[in-house]
Amino acid sequence: MKRPIRPDEQKLWAMVAATVHPKPGRKAELPQPPAPKPAKSAGKTADPAARLPISEAKPARPKAPRLAPEDIEPRRKHRIARERDPMGARIDLHGMDQDRARAALEAFILRAWDEGHRSVLVITGKGARGDGILRRRAPEWLGSPVLRAAVAGISEAHRRHGGEGALYVALKRRPRA
Repeated sequence: MKRPIRPDEQKLWAMVAATVHPKPGRKAELPQPPAPKPAKSAGKTADPAARLPISEAKPARPKAPRLAPEDIEPRRKHRIARERDPMGARIDLHGMDQDRARAALEAFILRAWDEGHRSVLVITGKGARGDGILRRRAPEWLGSPVLRAAVAGISEAHRRHGGEGALYVALKRRPRA
């Protein structure tokens, strides 16, 4: 999070900006000074939306539900792909229907997490035309509330581990009891 610019820094920047001139044929873009902050008083609320008339106040948008876990950090993915971080286990979902594949995946991830594995390989396959249903749905399943406590992130696997038809799943550490 960025800190706000202090008044002395704003004055210094205004002096520097006054010495700069645009190239010929270009319009000068002058920096806008920051709006003065209103003084807080004991009787007023601190929420800026509460001071607006009802017609101008906008309701806060709820957060969108998380559909899939975040990507694995690049360095961790590299270590997994190079097998410097051991792959704890692997599961192959080929030939399963969606219901069986989801149940197998959830049980597999929770068991691997219980055993203390830090990464696993999930082989979904590419599908007949490269748009397999298991390939599309696996990230959604891994982001479900059931697995959210165990899954840290997912990424497409390296070519030698299955490429587009497989996923690396990074698992969180088990909480200490």
